Amino acid sequence: MKATITFEEFTKVDLRVGTILEVKDFPEARNPAYQLFIDFGDLGIKKTSAQITTLYKKEDLINRQIVAVVNFPKKQIASFMSECLVVGAVNGKDVVLLNPENPVKNGTTVS
Repeated sequence: MKATITFEEFTKVDLRVGTILEVKDFPEARNPAYQLFIDFGDLGIKKTSAQITTLYKKEDLINRQIVAVVNFPKKQIASFMSECLVVGAVNGKDVVLLNPENPVKNGTTVS
């Protein structure tokens, strides 16, 4: 377990639901990854890279809702600027994406 944080610290993390609109290969990434373009409703479309190639095919990700942190600073990954962080359960090198059980509006807050 990591260090204990306060509830106030947790509330600073802005977790939102978004829908993946587009998926591209990312051959420049150090580890196998995709470039994802995700619709977060009123927050707009944000892009990120995700090391999820072992469990997911590009075509299976289109229109899939996911959960992501949307308030991290942008991060340069090779030639790509990541604007959010998709969250998932990590099992070795595999990442299982977290998603709502039922469809919700893009941009919905996760708490």
